[in-house]
Amino acid sequence: MDQRRPLRTAVIGFGLSGRVFHTPLIEADPAYSLTAIVTGNPERAARAAALHPGARILPDAAALFARADEFDVVVIGTPPATHAELALAAIGHGLHVVVDKPFAISSRAGQEVLDAARQAGVMLSVFQNRRWDADFLTVSRLVADGSLGTVHTFESRFERWKPAGLRDWKDTAGLAGGGGILFDLGTHVIDQALALFGPATSVHGETRRLSGGASDADEDAFVAIRHASGVDSHLSLGLHFAVPAPRFRVLGTEAGYEVWGLDGQEAALDGGASPADPGYGQVPRDQWGRLGVPGALEPVPSETGDYPAFYSGFAAAVHGGGPLPVDPADAITVLEIIEGIHRSDRS
Repeated sequence: MDQRRPLRTAVIGFGLSGRVFHTPLIEADPAYSLTAIVTGNPERAARAAALHPGARILPDAAALFARADEFDVVVIGTPPATHAELALAAIGHGLHVVVDKPFAISSRAGQEVLDAARQAGVMLSVFQNRRWDADFLTVSRLVADGSLGTVHTFESRFERWKPAGLRDWKDTAGLAGGGGILFDLGTHVIDQALALFGPATSVHGETRRLSGGASDADEDAFVAIRHASGVDSHLSLGLHFAVPAPRFRVLGTEAGYEVWGLDGQEAALDGGASPADPGYGQVPRDQWGRLGVPGALEPVPSETGDYPAFYSGFAAAVHGGGPLPVDPADAITVLEIIEGIHRSDRS
């Protein structure tokens, strides 16, 4: 492959994932050419054409793979039950692949995709974009530079107030189709904890569903991980939290850190911002977290959020200049943890 040529990229799916995350990030990165968007929804197709007039709009994956030689990279932003099948098809055509989270609906399916990519010699990664949230990057910095002393407790929350429950396929697909909160937000918080503090030696999980209905998709979850490093991670996520709590609270032997609210990159992209805009990813001073001990908590400058780092890292990996931004083996480990929690719930 000519390393000077932008990677010709097709995005499959133009729901929230394709519209808000993948297409804006790809279009803003000179290492890529947003060549095609695949959607069979007429309204989404019209919107995709209006937002990205340089991209060809294709009706389905079959139309994409019929002209596979026109592409280098396929990005899969469809519901989870389709991820493995589409990834295997793309790999079979010799294309590099980015898969949205969750990687697959089972660790077995994820391993099959990973094995196929290795055999074909193509790059495969999973879009765990929240490794580049401003608040998570700030936590990572404070852990690495010793500001907290020895960390013993990591608390991470994605708690929302949406008592009507999950919507669309995240509810109706059920657990068998990759629905529910653990497959959705759970993949982020578990991945962040493992990326920061290393492998788990034990995991305890609890899930619940409060809105009723026939689906078995979980709406709230709590996950406790004891890491081999000695850190305990307590992860809470769901839709029935009427009172807010910190996004992160990290406790160490010398100090603690807390930060509230959510990283602003998703909202900015959803509002039409470009990652190339001045100030993209920057956190206002009044939203910085605080570091210290009781009676002596001080604001700490936040790192700049950097979702574009995922795609720049993937391009470097394709061209042989660096590691994958997210190792798909990490995503399989996350799926194994989720599967264990679901098995425990059923028993």
